[in-house]
Formats: sequence, structure tokens, C-alpha cells
Amino acid sequence: MVTMLFFHFAKTNSVRDTGNGLRSITGNANHLGIQKMVFSRSSISYINEHRNWQMFRELYLLMKEFFQKDGLYLQRKKFKNISRKIYMLDSTVISLCLKVFDWATYRNQKGAIKLHTLLNYDGCLPSYVCMTAGSQSDVRHSQYMILPAHSVVVMDRGYQPFRLNWQWTERDIYFVTRLKETINYRSLEERELPPAQTAGNILKDEIIELKEEDTKNDYTDKLRRIAAYDDKQDRTIIILTNNFSWTAETVAELYKQRLSVEIFFKELKQHLKIKSFIGTNENAMWIQIWTAMITMLLLRYMR
Repeated sequence: MVTMLFFHFAKTNSVRDTGNGLRSITGNANHLGIQKMVFSRSSISYINEHRNWQMFRELYLLMKEFFQKDGLYLQRKKFKNISRKIYMLDSTVISLCLKVFDWATYRNQKGAIKLHTLLNYDGCLPSYVCMTAGSQSDVRHSQYMILPAHSVVVMDRGYQPFRLNWQWTERDIYFVTRLKETINYRSLEERELPPAQTAGNILKDEIIELKEEDTKNDYTDKLRRIAAYDDKQDRTIIILTNNFSWTAETVAELYKQRLSVEIFFKELKQHLKIKSFIGTNENAMWIQIWTAMITMLLLRYMR
């Protein structure tokens, strides 16, 4: 683990660079528990290929739980009045060489993996990460995910199978997403907007029901549709949710915070070694991904 953390912090490009870098700081390495000879290049490659990557995942989850305990280190910046856990659901694509990673199909003559991530808003760190081939759709993978009951999930419209949304509603999970333009609905009630000085950018707040037979069979209950104006991008965003008690401003601000998962992906790719892999097999890739998460967790804790 120390070797892989050094790999991320030092941003080395290969197993050889990692081993040589560790040999150049043997004095500091002694304080990290490496009191014997640093691993050779072949040893690092062999261990990455055969050591159980689940150990690094469990270590990351235990460390995150420890830092989140009592809200001492990893706290949410907003929505402290919402007692439920808030999660941001999204995915990112990492390009690979198809000749080397022949299992990671994406497009013709191109390979990639996709990281499906469930980001905990408390600290903006993942509670769930799954690596699939880049060709797997977000909707297909979302059907395998089990979200914690009595939570809140914020996502883009790529995760909008209404059958899945209905399953979340039955488990008392609030979702906030964008409404696809192709979805037909019927307006049942238009809710009164707050006074102009407090309404912010809210244009409409209404109760709707799905109109088409397929979508109505998948989601039989009412939904809430909120139209909000995004002044930064000069556009109107249509938000869909199954929560009827929060103010429209709270729902709109929740969806706005979905950008935190995109910021996380940007930090992950820019500051850590996640866009190129030093191992070609799936086990080595998982070790590199989860040690990157541990590195990000340590950086957040120190900051």
C-alpha cells in the first residue's frame, strides 16, 4: 500500500520509476515501516497482479467511516438541515489502449473503462465505485446498485428508468434528477411560488403524472416538476423529484450540487495517477483505483 501511495503522490509513470523513487528516499521510507529492501520491479508487478484488491477497498471504506464519525473531518458544506444521507450518482470514462486492454471494449479501435461512482456529499468522497467496460450504459449498471434506504440521490437524466425510480420511492429514497425532453406528462397542480424576493430563479413548481402507458406503468405515483433558470449557462433546467415537502429552491440547489461529483472526477484525473495504469490485468487496475481513493481521502483529511 505504501508503494502504491508513493506511486500516486510522486506521479511516477511506471513500476521502474516507482521502485527507483522509493530507493531514493530510504530514510523516509523507514518511518513508513519499510525497513528492508524496497520491492523490485518484478515484485511490484507480481503483487499487483495477485494480491486481493478487495483489501484496499475495505481499508478505504473503514478509513472514510472513521473520518466521517461525529462529523469531525468530512462534513457537508450545505443542507445541514437535511438529516438524510445525500449521494451524487454519476460515471466517468477513462480511455485505454484496446490492444493492451482487449476486454475493455468501448468503440471501434478504442478501449475504455467506466467508473460508476456514488459520491457521499459528506466530504465528497465515494461510498461506491464499480469499474465496467466503457460500453456499459449508466442505466444498465444502475439496476445492480442498492442505495441505502431513507437517503437522497442526485443524478443526471442518464439514470432515469422509471421502474428503478419507483423502487427507490418504495424504499423511501428521494431522487433529484433532470426530466428528459421526450417524456410526456400531464400537469395536475401548479404550486404557488414564494415571493419574488425569495423565489430566486424558480420559474415553475407543479405536480405532474406521467402520460404514456409504458412510463405510467413503471411509475404510478405523482411526481414534482420544477423549472429553474441557470443564470451562469443562460438556460432553463427542468428538475424532477419525488419529494413534495422541500422548497423548490432547496431542490434546485441540490441538483446544482451534482457538479461536486464532476469536480471529484476532475481532481481524480488531474492530481492522481488514474488515467494510465501500470498493470494490464483487472486486479492491478482495481488496486490502483482504490489506492487512488485512499490517497484522495488522506489529502482531504490533511486539508
